[in-house]
Amino acid sequence: MAQTMRAALLTARGGPEVLQVHGDVPVPEPGPVDALIRVSACGVNNTDINTRVGWYSRSVTSATDGDGFAEATEADSAWGGGLEFPRIQGADVCGEVVSCVSQPELVGHRVLVDPWIRDADDPGDRSKAGYLGSELDGGFAEYCAVPARNVHPVDSPLSDEELATVACSWSTAEHMLQRVRLTSGQSVAVTGASGGVGSALVQLAAVRGARVVAVAGASKADTVRALGADAVVLRGPDDVPGAAVEANNGRFDVVADIVGGDDAPGWFESLNRGGRYVTSGAIAGPIVELDLRTLYLNDLELYGATVFAPQVFADLVARIESGAVRPVVGGVFPLDEIHAAQEAFGRKEHVGGLVIGLR
Repeated sequence: MAQTMRAALLTARGGPEVLQVHGDVPVPEPGPVDALIRVSACGVNNTDINTRVGWYSRSVTSATDGDGFAEATEADSAWGGGLEFPRIQGADVCGEVVSCVSQPELVGHRVLVDPWIRDADDPGDRSKAGYLGSELDGGFAEYCAVPARNVHPVDSPLSDEELATVACSWSTAEHMLQRVRLTSGQSVAVTGASGGVGSALVQLAAVRGARVVAVAGASKADTVRALGADAVVLRGPDDVPGAAVEANNGRFDVVADIVGGDDAPGWFESLNRGGRYVTSGAIAGPIVELDLRTLYLNDLELYGATVFAPQVFADLVARIESGAVRPVVGGVFPLDEIHAAQEAFGRKEHVGGLVIGLR
């Protein structure tokens, strides 16, 4: 096997120029409990860009549309705190296991990788978790080494590119819906429904038998409806939460929000008494207003969704293998065009996920 590989190295915090593709990066040497994966495809996600620009820093209070936030502090600019450079990003790994000492039966299998790198001795302690592509080198490279316990063989007719949209976006969506206990007959509003997480939320809610009201741009409404949304509300300057309540013929049992920003107070008001709000992102801005009377007088439950238990990923792989859901690929880019891929991701003109192909 080659001693070096092609990889995209994040060299600093900033704009796309700090992400550099090199052809002489050493192939990672797996540890005794690791699997070495030949990467075939890796999805592009908000977390890659948020980490690159430093948006996770609490000093940043604006939307996720900058090329680098000068106010970001080094100590908290990545998901788990600070970031070591250079770093290979990419959390959505699909590939083939080429070496694994602890579980040799994995060799030769096409796999997906659970991106949460949990403490081996205390996997339930979320404070000890790191993320693939943030605290550990990820999949924007020809090879990636990860703990074997994070590797999931997948038996599916889906392409590598389709599977490469699953690990980050779809597991986030599955985690969100499990946290709020969405079941058949309940209603759910999904914001940002055309993106990777949003399109997964629509499908995963629909297969649960829920009534889905999705928010999307006009050019994407038909595609989102085809994913399983019962109604689509157009994103715009008007009262989107109010329009969603009208489309639902009443308030919601659940709001699954990945947008945040100015609409957040309206989403809190759109919930039934005892309703549940869950968020995994804030692309329109992280600072929102909450009238505590809305929270306590309506007996609302508010959830964040980031670090999930290993069973969530296993459940997701089972759903993929069953054929009940199908990831949507909005575009595929070669590794050398990773800048173009991230710029396209930022424009939000696609539906589903964007992927870096490495075959």
